[in-house]
Amino acid sequence: METITLKDEYIKLGQALKAAGLVESGVDAKFAIQDGLVKVNGAVTLQRGKKLYAGDMVEYRGNRITVQ
Repeated sequence: METITLKDEYIKLGQALKAAGLVESGVDAKFAIQDGLVKVNGAVTLQRGKKLYAGDMVEYRGNRITVQ
């Protein structure tokens, strides 16, 4: 499980996927999210710009990211 520590109040979903190294670019993140492959707190989300706050958990292809 990867942990991302917030520097600001939130991080956007696409940025979190890139920061965790799960995708190589913002375009890859966009397509993964649009294809319904990404879950936030257990629910599929289609919003690339979804704001993630401390305590949120992201799942993508068997990988988990925790935001703190």
